[in-house]
Amino acid sequence: MAQFTIAIVEDDKWYAELLKHHLILNPDHTVSCYDDGLTFLNKAKKEPDMVCIDYSMPGLNGEELLKRIKVKFPKTEVVVISGQEDVATAVKLLRLGAYDYLIKDDETKERLWNTVLRIREKQALKEEVIELKKEVQSKYKVNNAFIGKSPQMNTVFKLIEKASNVDITVSISGETGTGKEVVAKSIHYNSPKKAKPFVAVNLAAIPNELAESELFGHEKGAFTGANSRRIGKFEEAQDGTLFLDEIGEMEMNMQAKLLRALQEKEIVRVGGSAKVKLNIRVIVATHRNLLEEVQNGNFRQDLYYRLLGLPIELPPLRQRGDDILLLADHFLAEFCNSNGKQKQILTSEAQQKLMSYPFPGNVRELKALIELTAVLADKDEIKADDISYRVSGGSLADLMKSDLSLKEYNAKIVQHYLDKYDKNVVKAAKALKVGKSTIYRMIQAGEVNA
Repeated sequence: MAQFTIAIVEDDKWYAELLKHHLILNPDHTVSCYDDGLTFLNKAKKEPDMVCIDYSMPGLNGEELLKRIKVKFPKTEVVVISGQEDVATAVKLLRLGAYDYLIKDDETKERLWNTVLRIREKQALKEEVIELKKEVQSKYKVNNAFIGKSPQMNTVFKLIEKASNVDITVSISGETGTGKEVVAKSIHYNSPKKAKPFVAVNLAAIPNELAESELFGHEKGAFTGANSRRIGKFEEAQDGTLFLDEIGEMEMNMQAKLLRALQEKEIVRVGGSAKVKLNIRVIVATHRNLLEEVQNGNFRQDLYYRLLGLPIELPPLRQRGDDILLLADHFLAEFCNSNGKQKQILTSEAQQKLMSYPFPGNVRELKALIELTAVLADKDEIKADDISYRVSGGSLADLMKSDLSLKEYNAKIVQHYLDKYDKNVVKAAKALKVGKSTIYRMIQAGEVNA
């Protein structure tokens, strides 16, 4: 564990040593003492994690020292210890940036110890957020975010790279399940805005009457139930990227308001009058042909050209050739690894079967199919017969319209075959090409009824 550095600025050497002795009970703490504020500011070269200062000292008092510390070491947390319980002083120091204000008494050591614990928890959380951001940024690098070598995808990769290097509106089109949001995130996390917010909005999931409030926010009392001010998605994305998915589902009335916000680079919250200036990048996506929607009178022409920017069209999976097998192998290895399963491979016959299927649900359907096959297959070698495209009289894409977990999908499929064969586990297992024990375990766990 990394050392947590603490500086104590206290003119009472005995008291300073008392605090130091208490704090170094934790071997992860490195503590140094200084007689006065100027000595600390002059001698401290590296930014400590925390400074504990006495409020009443000759020379620089606690308030002035706090201000100077915040200038020289802006990330350092400052704890003020005072012999006087003065609420007004405490409030003032906290407003100036002090983390805590403690009173010198018999409980000071214990309170200081707890304060250090809170600061370390806060520091650990910040470090965790930084690491998570790095992981996300790494995940959405083009080489990591996409699997594919087809000419169509190479074109997409080049466009993502171009879009990442310039601040331009991007319009992404493609069938459902082709990865439009992944493209949007890849552009954002490879751009200069990568450390800023990425806010995604599925416009098809927002009721028309709530769209304006959701996007622009509202003021308290703007409508029934608006009990407080709420900022919208535009403000949440300030200085970052706003991803508007399914833009083709937006009503004409809301299209006009969106156009104005984009042209003026400002919004007004519902029920308010103050203008909020915007500094955001907009990326939109749709599975519709927006030009046809314009010609049919369903989408504003002026908004269409405002959003067009750099167009990126994602090819359907059926047009990506051997990318199907690359993706299948990737999803299979990923699923086995994350679930502690022994490595599984696709036989040549299984690969041929995958290549012959049109995948109406695209990459999303392929991923669900591979995971389902990995669960139901009895052996490490997946054969063509282990892959079933039709479940309960419909395609896998139809089944996926339900918002279920993989475990729930599995149970739904197994239950269908149990019902079909009058609860005969042997027949159901034979039809599904799984072991009887797989179904018996699901029955025992209460996942299916027999």
